[in-house]
Amino acid sequence: EVDWFSLASILFLLMFAPLIVYYFIMSCDQYQCSLIDPLIDLLTGNKHLSDIWNKTPTLTYRAASIYTLWVAFQMLLYLFIPDFCHKFLPGYVGGVQEGAVTPAGVVNKYEINGLQAWIITHVLWFANAYYFHWFSPTIIFDNWIPLLWCANVLGYAVSTFAMIKSYFFPTNAEDCKFTGNFFYDYMMGIEFNPRIGKWFDFKLFFNGRPGIVAWTLINLSYAAKQQELYGQVTNSMILVNVLQGIYVLDFFWNEAWYLKTIDICHDHFGWYLGWGDCVWLPYLYTLQGLYLVYHPVQLYTANAIGILMLGLIGYYIFRMTNHQKDLFRRTNGNCKIWGKKPEYIECSYMSVDGSKYYSKLMTSGFWGWARHFNYTGDLMGSLAYCLTCGFEHILPYFYIVYMTILLTHRCIRDEHRCFSKYGKDWKRYTAAVPYRLIPGIF
Repeated sequence: EVDWFSLASILFLLMFAPLIVYYFIMSCDQYQCSLIDPLIDLLTGNKHLSDIWNKTPTLTYRAASIYTLWVAFQMLLYLFIPDFCHKFLPGYVGGVQEGAVTPAGVVNKYEINGLQAWIITHVLWFANAYYFHWFSPTIIFDNWIPLLWCANVLGYAVSTFAMIKSYFFPTNAEDCKFTGNFFYDYMMGIEFNPRIGKWFDFKLFFNGRPGIVAWTLINLSYAAKQQELYGQVTNSMILVNVLQGIYVLDFFWNEAWYLKTIDICHDHFGWYLGWGDCVWLPYLYTLQGLYLVYHPVQLYTANAIGILMLGLIGYYIFRMTNHQKDLFRRTNGNCKIWGKKPEYIECSYMSVDGSKYYSKLMTSGFWGWARHFNYTGDLMGSLAYCLTCGFEHILPYFYIVYMTILLTHRCIRDEHRCFSKYGKDWKRYTAAVPYRLIPGIF
């Protein structure tokens, strides 16, 4: 059932999320990244919406060609080049891997080759920049708004196709979820794992490729533009490239682990993932680099080191917290966390067929500090990205505000699911680990 608050939230996002992306990108293009000046111009009558819209670059054949080639290239890497990285990189899990069991009892197989795609893409990028010179490294920045229209076309197209597919030729009819509300179904998705053929999985492809592979290329293009305009790349731009590059590489190094996360295990594929991964992620997750093109910031050495340490500590917490949970699950608790046998609460739950199962919820290590301490590390890293930009404008800080809302909502959503699953055992767990994100505070 769809409650009125969920429906209102979904309608708001469907109507305003595309406008929010446009407003942020337009404000940099026309107002030097000021979020207030466009509103002042409109409210005082200095400009009309038509004036701003008429100054906005339109879709071009060049941008359409670039974007089409980009998506086609990522599909080629995804579908036709089996992973070879796992054969020579110690500790890396790639190749064919199994996902979690779906509600219908299906276990999908995935070709995990995102790290390989990232490496091939970036090797070609640097080969072009330093040897072939087929195109300028600033090509992404120079076509940024025309590319936005291309990304929107793909985002809406894949979301609409996924909805039509769920009605007429679903991959697995038993894994479809119909609420009867068109807007909710379009936003949150009907099919759990829409696929074409054996290997093209919509969720895995659009979650990771083309958006996250592009993330580091977008930042590199921003750095190249800064070099072109000012004759140097600032230490703040280098920090953004390094810290966000670590995050992206971590994503692809742990792509097999990602199959067990909430995005793959619980979310259905709709506009939220389809449009979000095509538009929202590449355009709003890279705002810091875009801002630094218009406002280059050279940080004091002490500030740069402090921001770097904040980002690295946040990443360490994020990665080690997830590692502790993964180790605990893989060994069924027969391991050591911080040198000691982990403590846990044993929970039971009933499946839909009436069978009783047992799970263990760890209360040791970082998971004894807070129930979602991995998100705390993620937020520390997000704040570090924003701090590279100084304090002259609020635009770069949208990311930390958004991530705080997103991860807090995800905490609540995840805990609601866990309470529904474990009941009184979940109450025992929350009593043992009373804080969600920040020990002693929240």
